[in-house]
Amino acid sequence: MNTIDKISAYLRMIKFSHTLFALPFAYTSALIAASGMPETRQIIWITVAMVGARSGAMGLNRIIDRKIDSANPRTEGREIPQGAVSIFGAGFLVIVSFAFLMLAAYMLNPLCLKLSPVAIAVLTAYSYTKRFTWMSHFVLGLSISAAPLGSWMAVKGSFDIEIIPLAIAVIFWLAGFDVLYALQDIDFDRKCGLYSMPKRFGIRKAIYLARTFHITSFLLLIINGMIFRLGGLYWAGMFLTAGFFLYEHSLVHEDDLRRLNIAFFNMNGYISVTVLFFTLMDYMV
Repeated sequence: MNTIDKISAYLRMIKFSHTLFALPFAYTSALIAASGMPETRQIIWITVAMVGARSGAMGLNRIIDRKIDSANPRTEGREIPQGAVSIFGAGFLVIVSFAFLMLAAYMLNPLCLKLSPVAIAVLTAYSYTKRFTWMSHFVLGLSISAAPLGSWMAVKGSFDIEIIPLAIAVIFWLAGFDVLYALQDIDFDRKCGLYSMPKRFGIRKAIYLARTFHITSFLLLIINGMIFRLGGLYWAGMFLTAGFFLYEHSLVHEDDLRRLNIAFFNMNGYISVTVLFFTLMDYMV
């Protein structure tokens, strides 16, 4: 395997392209905290922190779940089960990624540095939760909520309650689409004793729960706009975001999960980018 192939294997393993899901919420929070454009150095180090956190978490998840991935027909082709990435190589990536997270936290401010071990602990804990609780979707959401929380603290240098609705919106947003994603593995989870909401409640109720979570997320985004007195462009973005949520859930039905990947990958990327874009436009215009 040449160098390009090795790099590609590592990027596939951590699903680097999926960083798009959480990064826009980090930038959105930074915009709100700065009431406009943050400092360039803050944007750079927030980006480094986000990429480091997500890359480390994904690499660690792949190591912890390697036996599960090998047994699951949907995931047996992943890089560690296939031998494209060694456990040592994945572990080295995790260490380097978390080191960059802590470096970025150090460069931002003392509060971010003090709380960076907490973020790493939550990111690490998620990979184990599916072994004992169907609330694992919310633990994943909690770990991703570090994006808006961390960015707020990166810019403000303090933790303030005003940003909590946006952080909780991210938790419900992530939990909602993770429940939908887990529908693919309901039979495998039952067979192997893993925990998820689809396994606990069945496909129909899991879909309704995901819809409830996304309604909650949307309402919290509305509250976020009210708290920070955002303007007309933000509300135009909320109208478009509502449309994406509705379309996402129109793709998933109890007896037809064929378009699940479209709902998961496309729509949720559109939602986070839309929130960022219209928040940015609101401040710029």
